[in-house]
Parts: sequence; C-alpha cells; structure tokens
Amino acid sequence: MTYLELQSRLPDVKKELDKLVETIDIEKHMTLAKNLEAKTFVPDFWQDTTKAQEIIAEMNEENAIVNEFNDIKEIYETLELSLELATEAEKFDFTEVDTLLTDFYVKAEALTIKILLSHPYDKLNAYLEFHPGAGGTESQDWAQMLQRMYLRYADIHNYKVKIIDYQDGEEAGLKSATILIEGLNAYGYLKAESGVHRLVRISPFDSSSRRHTSFASVKVYPATDDSISIEIDDQDIRIDTYRSSGAGGQGVNTTDSAVRITHIPTKTVVTCQNERSQIQNRETALKVLKSKLYQLELERMHSEQNAFNDTKLNAFGSQIRSYVFHPYTMVKDHRTQEETGNGDKVLDGDLDKFISAYLIKFNS
Repeated sequence: MTYLELQSRLPDVKKELDKLVETIDIEKHMTLAKNLEAKTFVPDFWQDTTKAQEIIAEMNEENAIVNEFNDIKEIYETLELSLELATEAEKFDFTEVDTLLTDFYVKAEALTIKILLSHPYDKLNAYLEFHPGAGGTESQDWAQMLQRMYLRYADIHNYKVKIIDYQDGEEAGLKSATILIEGLNAYGYLKAESGVHRLVRISPFDSSSRRHTSFASVKVYPATDDSISIEIDDQDIRIDTYRSSGAGGQGVNTTDSAVRITHIPTKTVVTCQNERSQIQNRETALKVLKSKLYQLELERMHSEQNAFNDTKLNAFGSQIRSYVFHPYTMVKDHRTQEETGNGDKVLDGDLDKFISAYLIKFNS
C-alpha cells in the first residue's frame, strides 16, 4: 500500500460506507435501540418477567447492530486519519492500512448479510429440487451439474447434505433429485437460487460438436422445524409405494420401499427412496411435504414479491441466470446483473457474490 493507492481507494471505501448506511437503515436500528432502552426504565418493567427479558434481548440485538456499524465507521475514520498523517509525515507505515481495508470490507459484508437474513424462515435448513427441462440427455446432464454445484457450495460453507431422492437420467445426468442442506441460514442464502438456470456450451454428447442451450430448474424451500406448525389431514394425502431405482447398494430394488406422497388439495407430490425402510422414507417424505406446503404459504403471503420459486421450465427469457461456455465464458445473473468470467469456479460452488447481490437488491 502506498500513499497514492490509499488516496485513490478512500473514495470507494466511503461509497461502501454510504451504501451500508442505506442498505441496513442504521438510523432505524439506532432509534429502535433507544426506544427499547427507554422501556427498561419504566417502573413496572419487571412486573412481567418474560416480556421484560424479550425486550432486553431485542435491545441487545439492536445495540449489537449499532455497535458493529460504529466499529465499521471507526475503521473508515481511521483510514481518513491515516491519509492525513501520511500527507504530513516523511515516512509512514502503511502495514496497518492494509489490515484496516480488509477488516472494513469483511465486517461491512458480514453486517449487511446479518441484516438481510432477518426473516424468521431464513435461519432454517433448505430443500433443493432439481428438474431438467425438455431436451433429454442435454438438460438431464445440466441438472446433475447444478446438483454438483450446490453440493460443492455446501461443502465450502461446512453445511451438511442429505440426499432425499434421486432418479437417474436415461443416458446421463438425472431426471429429478431432492437434497437437504443443513446449516445456519441455509435457506436464507439459497433462496436466491430458486428458478430456471440456462447453460450454453459445446455439447459433449453431440458428435458434430455443435453448441447447445439447455435449461434446468432449481426449486428451493425451507425445511420446517418445531417452531413451524403445518397440519396435514390424512384424508388430504395419497401414499403410494414403489420399488427404488438407481444405485444404492444391497437392498435396493428388492422391496417396494420407495414412497410417493400426493397432497390432493394442492396437487403437491414428493418422493423419497434413499432411506433404508418404507417407514423411514414415509417419515422423510412427510417432512418434505410439510416444507413444500409451508413454502406455498410463504408464496401466498409474499405474492407481491418475486423472491420465491419460479417453476417455469424452458421459457426462454425466464431464466434467473445464464452459464455460457461458448463462444466465450461468462456467468450472469439476470436479476442483479452480477457476472463473472470464471464459469468453472462458479460450477465448483463459488456462488457468494451472486447470492450477496441478490440479497442486497431484493431486501425487504
């Protein structure tokens, strides 16, 4: 780091600070923290202990946000002061400046995401469903590539993964798959990935090496926990059993252990075949069904937003993101205009910049 580099970078840091103020609405959190603190001075505040503790917990949370913001603001002010000192000093050690710049961006992004993942369902685990579009082997292979991308994303972020259902493609890829990704805020992050994904490449299945365009959909919905009550009437569901298919070791294809549950009122269908017994598959399928019904309720409640599933397949122009590998390499999100030229890195699970851009743009 040199004087001229700091001088040129400081305006960009100020822009980031201003954007942070706008994104997280820091004034709102400051006001709320003060109002909650005022309640603690009311004479009968501790008369209702439970409510008092809730107010204190909320106050502490708001104060933590304010304190984190003040910490970030202090870093910026220190950078400003460093520039002034460097102007006056013959020699100036910029080692600390490098560390401060790194801390600024890391803490600013962490606080931004903390604010944006504030919905009650964001903290939940996430189910991901993969469905190829029309096009046979091409789209089935693309759907499998997408599944691998999210498995790599989960691995990078130390999330646990469980395969709920997997149907092999006819020649390659997959016909359908459902996975459960477990970890704090898994749904909050991955909800950004729900929609149609488009791939443009030279097909490895085309002997003439022609360029192909393939579509596949990713559906993301939160895994319900004990805090969410979804009641399912036994009369509203139909349960079918069938023989498991695909690789699975000993026991697969020997019994009708796979389970398909249809929720008749909403025509929602879930399948599970990867557990060891029919009973386990049934229990898992019911959990998935409850989560899908919960997602339907979220969509109903937030019908004015475009932040949930887009279930259209193969509608050109409806895709949320394009992955182009010929005649150039580019991955572009059509909702945020975020893009990168390193498509291989994205397919290896590097999705953070796309997810962050989505959360910032569609924060509500």
